[in-house]
Amino acid sequence: MGSYRDVYYPECSPLVEGPEVRRAYCLHALNHVLKANSQVLAHNARLKEAKGGEEEDFRDQGLTRPKVLILVPFRDGALRVVQTFISLLEHEGKKMEVSNKKRFKDEYGEDPNDRPTNLHRPDDYNAVFSGNVDDHFRIGVSIMKRSMRLYSPFYSSDIIVASPLGLRTLLGVEGEAQRDFDFLSSIEMLVLDQTDVFLMQNWEHVMHAVKHMNLQPRDSHGVDFSRVRMRNLNNWAQYYRQTLIFSAIPEPQINNILTKHCHNYAGQVAIKNLPKIGSICQVLVQLPHVFQMFRADTFMDQDIRFQFFVEKVLPQYRDSVMSHTLIYVPSYFDFVRLRNYLKKEDVSFCSISEYSKRSEVSRARHHFLTGEKQILLFSERFHFYKRYTIKGIQNLIFYALPTYAHFYSEVCNMLQSSTGSSSLTCTALYSRYDTHRLAAITGAERTAQMIRSNKSVHLFVTGEEKSA
Repeated sequence: MGSYRDVYYPECSPLVEGPEVRRAYCLHALNHVLKANSQVLAHNARLKEAKGGEEEDFRDQGLTRPKVLILVPFRDGALRVVQTFISLLEHEGKKMEVSNKKRFKDEYGEDPNDRPTNLHRPDDYNAVFSGNVDDHFRIGVSIMKRSMRLYSPFYSSDIIVASPLGLRTLLGVEGEAQRDFDFLSSIEMLVLDQTDVFLMQNWEHVMHAVKHMNLQPRDSHGVDFSRVRMRNLNNWAQYYRQTLIFSAIPEPQINNILTKHCHNYAGQVAIKNLPKIGSICQVLVQLPHVFQMFRADTFMDQDIRFQFFVEKVLPQYRDSVMSHTLIYVPSYFDFVRLRNYLKKEDVSFCSISEYSKRSEVSRARHHFLTGEKQILLFSERFHFYKRYTIKGIQNLIFYALPTYAHFYSEVCNMLQSSTGSSSLTCTALYSRYDTHRLAAITGAERTAQMIRSNKSVHLFVTGEEKSA
């Protein structure tokens, strides 16, 4: 970070590395802001002292004041960032003067009435959803030498902490009268924390924010152009912006930000480690796993996946013998497409997505468990936000490999409640463009063999009698 290169760190677990990474980038951001502000104050003093003669030329500012933008998914993330700022600025027992601290704590702190206490969820779930999970917010922070002001107007702020949705509603779209994105014109440091969670919210909001970085402002906002750096006047700010991306998982959509929207002259650093042991090793149920490969021409070609599923996979599960089949679907667009197809074909099914009401979820779980409905269509985002255990699964189909590798073992282990059944099955579809997800599930070595193999079907067995 100190070299001002772009950094992509896709192994930042919210449980282990998350707090330390947050402390590191907060320290880096504060250091950057305090140095920049000190330079401006020093130059102001020298200009004030200059009497007669030719004034010195100091170019030490951007077109607008905000220098750092930190995107986090929930209010709890913003709370932790601000708390980290305060702890770093308080030293040797000296307390920082923080304006609007009570208001901030009231709005960003956790409401004890929000969350029932009897829920048992995995540790990674508790780490992500531990506090206030509202995802619509934005707050300006101005940093002085001995004080910090929260809720400062954006054009008087040094640091902006926001969610992608909170920023999107302010940025607006082409044609809207109230839109404003000038405050992003001179951002020198962009931080995306818990970027994988943005994939479970709305990725378009993230891309919308990234595309509006370092554009020429539409208004001058009272700037003294004699103090503006030449790189900002020449519209070169994007080449001097540092982007820091932290994620729990590697994902092409996240990597795309670095490759397509980051042009830092200082270069880039990306951390990449091949997973030696996949999450399939955490499956406790004795279960045959059939991985079926289909040929795809591009990463985004979902039509081929759909046709393969409809023609090759689904017919095997239409028979009433193959009841209690759960279809796990990572993409909501695929979820809607499959739901419409199953309705059209008059298949006995029910569905659960992140948009389902609690009553609809209860009804669907009951119908699936009792066998009234043969198939349960299940969205990944519902699992991400709720982590319910679905009982009665005897046949499991992964329409696409899960975004999070541990979701694979979590869903497979739901079959434990059906271990008395005569036969349990698990089928997963993948193409060569799913290599990163496949490696996280089966391990890098096995994945390489599967991708290179002439066979399109591969079998693994987990449980008491393991084989490959």
